[in-house]
Amino acid sequence: MPERSTLKHQVCFSLYAASRAATAVYRPMLESMGLTYPQYLVMLLLWERDGASVRELGEELDLDSGTLSPLLKRMEASGFVERRRQPDDERKVAVHLTPRGAGLREQAAAVPARIAAAAGLSPDELEQLNLTLAKVTGALHANAQ
Repeated sequence: MPERSTLKHQVCFSLYAASRAATAVYRPMLESMGLTYPQYLVMLLLWERDGASVRELGEELDLDSGTLSPLLKRMEASGFVERRRQPDDERKVAVHLTPRGAGLREQAAAVPARIAAAAGLSPDELEQLNLTLAKVTGALHANAQ
């Protein structure tokens, strides 16, 4: 029976290595658009829900405000988004796509298919992996409380 305490048998290492490998494949595609990987994730959310609040973005991305605020500031400086205080409650800030940010959506549409091809998985395998990872993430979050 193999030793289960070795590095190659640790799920945490497999997740870490897969994440790093995926980010490395994303990097050149996103650089051509002027985005980092975390900025791409913000853009994906905003392409779905332009005008989402900073709080909503943080919850969806599992990022605290100390990480998200500087990220949004850099995106605003690059001309991808605009942050606006809500007129009814100035404590709330909504994030809106600029025309430049909205225009990237078409260019970014090819990214998922290129990542799937690079992963060497069929669409069904990729969907199953995504479901399994979501299940693992949810369970780990629940047990980290």
